[in-house]
Amino acid sequence: MAFRRRFAVRLAARVLLLLVALSVASLLAAYQRAPTAMLLAIGFALIVTIGLWRLITESNAELTRFVAALDRVDLSQSFTWSGRGAGFDRLGAAYERALARLREERSGGAVAATFASALADGAPTPLLVLGPGDALTLGNKAARRQFGRGSPTNVAALDIYGEAFVDLLRGAGPGPSRLGRIVVDGLIQRVVVDTTLIELGGDVRRIVAVKVIQAELDGAELAAQIDLVRVLTHEIMNSLTPVTSLAATAKHLLDALDATGQPAIGDAQLAVGALARRAGELEHFVETYKGFSEAPTLRREPIDVADWLTRTAALHAATPNATAPVTLDIASGLPSLDGDVALLTQVLLNLLKNASEAVAAADDPRIRLTAEARPQGRIRIAVTDTGPGIAPHLAREVFLPFFTTKPRGSGIGLSFARQIVLLHGGQIEVGAEMPSCIELSLPIAANAAHPR
Repeated sequence: MAFRRRFAVRLAARVLLLLVALSVASLLAAYQRAPTAMLLAIGFALIVTIGLWRLITESNAELTRFVAALDRVDLSQSFTWSGRGAGFDRLGAAYERALARLREERSGGAVAATFASALADGAPTPLLVLGPGDALTLGNKAARRQFGRGSPTNVAALDIYGEAFVDLLRGAGPGPSRLGRIVVDGLIQRVVVDTTLIELGGDVRRIVAVKVIQAELDGAELAAQIDLVRVLTHEIMNSLTPVTSLAATAKHLLDALDATGQPAIGDAQLAVGALARRAGELEHFVETYKGFSEAPTLRREPIDVADWLTRTAALHAATPNATAPVTLDIASGLPSLDGDVALLTQVLLNLLKNASEAVAAADDPRIRLTAEARPQGRIRIAVTDTGPGIAPHLAREVFLPFFTTKPRGSGIGLSFARQIVLLHGGQIEVGAEMPSCIELSLPIAANAAHPR
């Protein structure tokens, strides 16, 4: 405001002086008097006109330069005009303050953008940017680690993670989270996706957050199973203990009687004896499962995979359950596993025992134990046999407590194996393409080299 008032006063003063000079020159010319004074008046009018022209021209030029600097976002311009008068020093100061605010806002915006970029890039959840069309951009480090193989540039290139996952991404949109399946390291896992829409350069893009939740689901399921087993074993033992005690007492009393000539007593002795034995077997079964309800403490250490598998296969070969030789197929240069070697050995022995029982009646009994490095810092271990395999509809049920397909099975082996593998942060599944194969995916040791 102050500048505008000063500029208006100066401009009005110059215009007034110009009018006065022109009026004086006109009067002198009309009366043809004092030609020298007339010439001076005309010269003064020219000087005032030139000053007025310069005032307006300089103001317009500097305003043009200021607007051009804004248009080009050239914040390096300077408008310091101290001592030039006519309020130019105030105008320059105003321009400088405006540019200073723009520099500050731009700097703040750059800092915010850098922070947002670093935040997104460091997020543990993979972010995929979809669009325009079928185009794909891996949005952060987690996405590059999870999906960076082959440097995919479109959604179709992710078919190595399963057609269901590709369809899930193509149908992803804003709204509630969507649940689907993804194939990671040859294992089918649950995944949840959340989608956000953004407009960039006139095109709509989708930012899809991909979270593999199989580990969380497995952990919750295992905890529920453990709680269930704990409750069941407690209640069953409370009911079974007096039955076992009474059956043993009744058997003792009946054994003391003379069954000669009394067939009914003999039949009662057989019945009570069978009841006592069965009650004892049930008590032993429940006691065995009580151990399942108490998760063991892991004693982790680096495990040399080749040495561990070789020793475990030799240990299995020395047991009476070995009905077929075990062929080892171990990739060279495998990194160390991170785990409890005693518990993992027990898991592997259980799987080899099951494989031996499965091939017992096979025409060509063979068992193969393989190990190979997988992406994401894991090792795949598989036990494959030439037996009939597990029916597809039972692929999940075989790992549940109490579930068994064997006539005299206890339903402990595979459920115990799954518990131990999950405690290690791994996975265990029936092979998707080979129902006679059990696959394990286990993490490598923290200081081991990750497979490429």
